[in-house]
Amino acid sequence: MQWKMINDPSQISEIKNKPGYSLIFKHSTRCSVSMMAKRRFEMDWEAIPEDTSLYFLDLISYRAISAQIAETFQVHHESPQILLIKDGDCILDASHSDISAEEVAEVISN
Repeated sequence: MQWKMINDPSQISEIKNKPGYSLIFKHSTRCSVSMMAKRRFEMDWEAIPEDTSLYFLDLISYRAISAQIAETFQVHHESPQILLIKDGDCILDASHSDISAEEVAEVISN
């Protein structure tokens, strides 16, 4: 699997209008907790179905897009944070040590 980088605000509308599952990982490149969460997530992401689109946001470089994500999907901003989007709605959000590829896979399979 591979990350699709979010670097343009229009991508948020694309994700919102995309059918199926998409996952957004909001990452602070200056935070060791965020780096550990990302590493742990990537170690287990083979559990996530391959047709899930994985998006990555460097929220230090793209703070405005991070705020747009929080507003669009009606979640409280945190870092690190994952949002699982299904057919335009956020059905799971988790942050810090609660970030789990296995939980994402479990939600998708149910």
